[in-house]
Amino acid sequence: MALVDPPRWSESELERERLKAIEFFREERLTEPVERYLRAFDDYAASVDRLMRESQDLQSLRDVAQTVLTDADLLEAFRYLAGPPVSSDDLMELAETSLTASRLRDDPVAARRVFETVLAMLDSRRFTWVAEGRRPTDDERSAAAMASAALMASQRVRTNRANEAKTIQESRVREFLAASGLIEVPTREIETQSNAPRSGEFCAECLVVGRKADVVVGLHDGRVMPIECKVSNSSTNSVKRLNNDAAVKAAVWLDELGARNVVPVAVLSGVFKTLNLVQAQDRGLTIFWAHDLSQLSAFVSASG
Repeated sequence: MALVDPPRWSESELERERLKAIEFFREERLTEPVERYLRAFDDYAASVDRLMRESQDLQSLRDVAQTVLTDADLLEAFRYLAGPPVSSDDLMELAETSLTASRLRDDPVAARRVFETVLAMLDSRRFTWVAEGRRPTDDERSAAAMASAALMASQRVRTNRANEAKTIQESRVREFLAASGLIEVPTREIETQSNAPRSGEFCAECLVVGRKADVVVGLHDGRVMPIECKVSNSSTNSVKRLNNDAAVKAAVWLDELGARNVVPVAVLSGVFKTLNLVQAQDRGLTIFWAHDLSQLSAFVSASG
């Protein structure tokens, strides 16, 4: 049986769909409820206020270090004292320890490293009075607390937005495949083509020869189709999502499983550069768009 080639789009076709994706992105972003940010701001304002009160406006931080480092809310607020704020992952690397309450409670040396790492990065613009060794004015304290809460709330909204967008996209792809007649089967690790879902089946997130795919489809002609769901909020971000991740995985899958056995796919939404789309496609990645999954369904059907 002759294998049906996956679609390869012209530059003008990629440009047309890219612009459609941007319009959908704008519509979603502009209708996003502001209440999300306000709720997050209120939550973090309470944490920052508690940190200020318990540390006497940061003047006695060392006296309450154990309490701060073993309380999840206070530790998060403490990380945001740094300028710029230090992420959990970065702090773990810099202090060479995990940030679990049990570790920081039982290992005072590790706790001291965490504490001193953040203090060494203290934002002297927000917390001028600490560097000057004096009490803050009411205005200084209020401005610093509000700025800290705003930083924390903004980061939470960005993180939740990215996670939710990807989860929604993966769910839509799986629902669309099921509606197209494919059967979802349990996830598994795929080291060879024989481990993949059988023809007409698909499974959710799994490793394909050591690289994670969001969805894996067994095409009707026996080929394996690993799908990466990629959401980008900027053209700069698209390089990371598409060229440095999905296209790299595509090259590995094509090399390990063979070009006649695998069809690497990316389902995209958000903001992408045409140049990056062309480059990814030239590296063997087949592109579909979340705003028009009928193209994906048509290829799956044509494979049988």
